[in-house]
Amino acid sequence: MDRLRCLQVFSEVARCGSFLRAATQLSLSRATITKHVAWLEASMGAQLLKRTSKQVALTEAGARVLASGRELLERYDAIESEVRDAVHLPRGAIRVGTPPSFGAYHLMRLMAEFTRRYPDIEVTVVHDDGRSDLVAEALDLSIRIAASLEDASYVAQPLLVSPQVVVAAPSYLRAHGRPAKATDLVHHNCLVHTVKSGAGVWRFEGPVRQEVRVRGTVRSNLGDALKQAALQGAGISVHPHYMVSEELRAGTLEALLPGCVPEAMVINVVFSTRRNMPARVRHLLEFLKEWSRSPPEWAAPRFPPTA
Repeated sequence: MDRLRCLQVFSEVARCGSFLRAATQLSLSRATITKHVAWLEASMGAQLLKRTSKQVALTEAGARVLASGRELLERYDAIESEVRDAVHLPRGAIRVGTPPSFGAYHLMRLMAEFTRRYPDIEVTVVHDDGRSDLVAEALDLSIRIAASLEDASYVAQPLLVSPQVVVAAPSYLRAHGRPAKATDLVHHNCLVHTVKSGAGVWRFEGPVRQEVRVRGTVRSNLGDALKQAALQGAGISVHPHYMVSEELRAGTLEALLPGCVPEAMVINVVFSTRRNMPARVRHLLEFLKEWSRSPPEWAAPRFPPTA
């Protein structure tokens, strides 16, 4: 039995907390997952996982094996990447986190271009609303979009600034009128994003910075859900311009408050220094930085190019 493969399988079961979810992630049968973990336990002479009908938890021995095993896998991965890069194009698997909307609208197009350039690299894109633990979720990189990042435990490289816009459907405006200034929003039904503005505070930039506490009948941590609610005339919402540019052109949503600019979001790529960065991940990081040097129409560079 391949010892490294057994460690990989065991690490994925520990990360997922489930044999079934690990089997799905690794595209293996549950029986194969069980066989690899059983072999590793027999080899170590200790039970590594506590199994119940609902979940899987690490034993003390399992926690030791997981910590040392991850380090061993990363060291082997780094050696393999260095050797392969010396004679071939980079290859291997990369896990990238992203907010769902940005992933759907932009990151998947970028990943398609990246994998055409590096056909031996396999990219898995997963949901990250900005609160995922990169190490625990085995994320090599993650896209974080926020006005500012609070977590100082990761390295963040700013890529672009993403302007936002206040929008509403014509049907809502006919029924409830059009706000003339930011403070008018307190009298309107506003659709609140619970991650970006959990307290219901919308911030506006300009000569005079403003904060307006809004309320509404619909709240969600999914930007696309709020956009669909706005399209149905349910209320006023704030979105990155890249999410609503087509609707604005089509007239199904209208931009509001032209003199008040919502606080812009910074698109960052973040990574952990606790994990060695394989060459294939460095290639992706450089690819994203290269993309940011020629901003799309909805964005603007705000930072000097990084080396």
